[in-house]
Amino acid sequence: MAHIIKPPCDEGVIRSQPCAAPCRRDARVWVLVATILGSSMAFIDSTVVNVALPTLQTDLKATVADVQWVVESYALFVAALILVGGSLGDHFGRRRIFGLGVALFAVASAWCGLAPTIGQLIVARGVQGVGGALLIPGSLAIIGAAFTDDQRGRAIGLWSGFTAITAAVGPVLGGWLIETFSWRWIFLINLPFAAIVLAITLWRVPESRDPEASRLDWWGALLAIVGLGSIVYGLLESTNVGFNAVVIGAIVFGMLIVGLFFWVESRLTSPMLPLSLFRSRTFSGANLLTLLLYAALGGALFFLPFNLIQVQGYSATAAGAALVPFPIIMFFLSRWSGRLVDRYGARLPLIAGPAIAAVGFGLMTLPGIGGSYWTTFFPAVVVLGLGMAICVAPLTTAVMNAVNVRYVGAASGVNNAVSRIASLLAIALLGIVMLNRFTQSLNQRIAPLQLAADAQQFLESQRVNLAAAAVPPGLSTEVAAALKNAIATAFVDGFRLVMGIAVGLAVTSAITAALMIERRRT
Repeated sequence: MAHIIKPPCDEGVIRSQPCAAPCRRDARVWVLVATILGSSMAFIDSTVVNVALPTLQTDLKATVADVQWVVESYALFVAALILVGGSLGDHFGRRRIFGLGVALFAVASAWCGLAPTIGQLIVARGVQGVGGALLIPGSLAIIGAAFTDDQRGRAIGLWSGFTAITAAVGPVLGGWLIETFSWRWIFLINLPFAAIVLAITLWRVPESRDPEASRLDWWGALLAIVGLGSIVYGLLESTNVGFNAVVIGAIVFGMLIVGLFFWVESRLTSPMLPLSLFRSRTFSGANLLTLLLYAALGGALFFLPFNLIQVQGYSATAAGAALVPFPIIMFFLSRWSGRLVDRYGARLPLIAGPAIAAVGFGLMTLPGIGGSYWTTFFPAVVVLGLGMAICVAPLTTAVMNAVNVRYVGAASGVNNAVSRIASLLAIALLGIVMLNRFTQSLNQRIAPLQLAADAQQFLESQRVNLAAAAVPPGLSTEVAAALKNAIATAFVDGFRLVMGIAVGLAVTSAITAALMIERRRT
């Protein structure tokens, strides 16, 4: 659910690709089928995994930090390698790299589906992220290279439409598979789709390259993985052992490597992150807005399935369906928000959209335990969807128009990566916030119960499981019921704080737009 909408600037990546030799008319439909199925496979996987996290936590006896790694290991490699993935296609052939990404994604999906332990699942998800980093930009580049400028509008429309459908159907399908079969099937179902995509790609998709592509930035990719990975490791491990020397050392080391990454990028002639782009005030503002808003969205919605399933008692299918209004609103209002840019420019929608999204996050703080979906979470989802629908298209336009036309592809890729890094870091940081608030609230609520020392020690070991914390054995029925209610209420208190932080991030992103996005019409 953290990835319920596609990252911004995908359209910019497509439009920036040169089309020196457009594909034949009879091949166009196959190009669209292969790229739509391929990108949808990755997109569905990233949306349904969150629905499965509560089940994974129970079946594999995992902590919340463990299931955070299930999401973070995938997101880390996609965020760090997605820019290099696009460059690889330019150098070695877009069809070849896209096919390699699909094959790697499929192998990793099989590994995920068969993983016997949470550790193996985390590693397999990391491999799946490498496949996604090749597959996702490859699908966008193939569309851009296969269609001329006058054909791209319809191609992008079809691609975006099917992406919206997968965003709506994916979580519901995932929930149904979890309930009917097993969580393993949300990964294994990728295999037949991958086989179809590979067959079409090899049979019908023409090869294309960019003979003027810049050199590959392997140093940048390596430093990004090590730096971000070390920071995320430190943040997630802190929920298990606290901020000890190892955790603080990992965070500091990661920050130093990230600093080294920026230094190296400033020295290279062909960096994966062209720092010169940030000389544009609007480009810098758009990326800061993206970082804040997508951190709010990704970090906050990571915890929503835990609330719905473990606290509110939703089934996996119902939890998957809870956010369906979000992509539906995004789909139907995307063209309307594009017209807002034509009329008012990008600045006003980029102020209004995050502000409305902040109201949606605020509405998420209202539900307690129980109540109808239609009066608790539904209004919040609708308002949040409306806010995001207003700002996504203007954000893409602001990024594309903030730089010289020959840098549009690089600018779009950077903004796309920033949205993924935002979610990666937010899930780790907000996990710390959630655990601390949960612990404080639970301590306050169990104090009147006067639990025995052994029961308190047992409960202490269970805090890292948050709402899935087990009740100590041997308690009376009355005390056990009171303790279960205290655990659920403590989670709601933590969830409300996380959503409150999301409100602050969204409001700050609106202020960023007001201060940094140019006033002129686009």
